[in-house]
Amino acid sequence: MENPTGRWTSLPSWLLTQTAQHAHRLVGEGFSAVGARGYHYRLLATLEEHGPASQAELGRRSGIHLSDMVAATNELAEQHLVERTPDPTDRRRNIVSLTTAGKRQLRRLDKQLTRTQDTLMAPLSPEDRDTLTDLLSRLLDHHDRRTT
Repeated sequence: MENPTGRWTSLPSWLLTQTAQHAHRLVGEGFSAVGARGYHYRLLATLEEHGPASQAELGRRSGIHLSDMVAATNELAEQHLVERTPDPTDRRRNIVSLTTAGKRQLRRLDKQLTRTQDTLMAPLSPEDRDTLTDLLSRLLDHHDRRTT
């Protein structure tokens, strides 16, 4: 397919959307190459950063909807990357924790994600990458504050 042309193709919103599509594809392909999905990475990283939690709390911390959380947690539990145990204070709820195998998988995913980021940002210098990350963070922070 030819690249579209028109005055809209220089709009920041267009450029962000097109770049986000490439980023999503590259990240998905990278995780798929090591038998994982983006939700897996987010859950494992959240558990490492914040420690064991209920599925509902993990969903809030990782930004994953509860219906997707259950499926992703089941997949990780089947691979012995996370463990579910009954919450001692509320037996109706499970606490999810990271296993040793889960920590190893997270290291593999971190390495894969670094390679993917390098591929995505290949045309930019290290300084440009830092500048872009800073600008995108500022935009996201601004709009997140407006919607909360």
